[in-house]
Amino acid sequence: MIRRLTTLVLALSAVAACWSPDGVPSHSAGPSARAVNVADAEDVSAAAGGMAAHAPAPWPDNVPRVDTLSDTPHGAQIRRGHAILTATKDSLPQYVGNDLRCTSCHLDDGRRANALPWVGLMARFPQYRTRNAKINTIEDRVNDCLERSLVGRALPNDDPAMRAIVSYFAFLSNDVPVGHRVQGQGAPPVRLETANRARGDSVYATTCARCHGAAGEGTPLAPPVWGERAYSLGAGMGRVRTMAAFVAANMPYDNPGMDPQDAMDVAAYVNSQPRPTFARAALDWPFGGAPADVPYATVGRTPVPWE
Repeated sequence: MIRRLTTLVLALSAVAACWSPDGVPSHSAGPSARAVNVADAEDVSAAAGGMAAHAPAPWPDNVPRVDTLSDTPHGAQIRRGHAILTATKDSLPQYVGNDLRCTSCHLDDGRRANALPWVGLMARFPQYRTRNAKINTIEDRVNDCLERSLVGRALPNDDPAMRAIVSYFAFLSNDVPVGHRVQGQGAPPVRLETANRARGDSVYATTCARCHGAAGEGTPLAPPVWGERAYSLGAGMGRVRTMAAFVAANMPYDNPGMDPQDAMDVAAYVNSQPRPTFARAALDWPFGGAPADVPYATVGRTPVPWE
């Protein structure tokens, strides 16, 4: 009897591993689709390198596009997820508290390499994350962004909007083996040790203000980067190294490829400006080990400001 029950549990686990909550295969699998990845996803370099046991999968030759979807219920759900991610505040006004949308940071609808893409994202979850020291589902990660980057509140896991968002991520992750990263995930790290806010002020004025506003308030071209309508202190982009990696690879938007030192300097300047707090910030990294550029106090660590 015990043997039969064990066999049944293992069989059910295998079925659950290969199918999404709405009955559609999530993506092609290598190892078990419930395999747990280990990465500190707040650091874009760590997020890109957390699956060291596997060689990275190549960036797809043709990243899927929603305009290729057939007119089916599942296709409609994927298109709905895309619409929410590209117009988040309009789609989820009760869950967004600032003027950002998901694609403010995940450029080109999450389809651009080295711009925090969602391509292959489903292959990396569930994932242990040191920031909250637990196994995170993809829904946990979505809500992290809603609460921290969009200064909003968590979306229930069974909400149709959440199911649509996850369906879009799965659509972009087709054919990526579970447990593998994809070349171009995250953003290439900037390996510099110093940043100067005074130089960053100058870089911002000459390079960034035309799109983000002289006072960081945002314009019709680009979102705010400080002030009450910007991302919170607890957002991943609030870390100097995370922002510098993103900026060096992707800014200015119309001519990407900023000098790494300029990117570090402007990130230090921007992140020294006022912005919303995050109520649970002090609970991050509960076992210690917060990265050096985390801008708030955590267990056993007090932040050190940049120059």
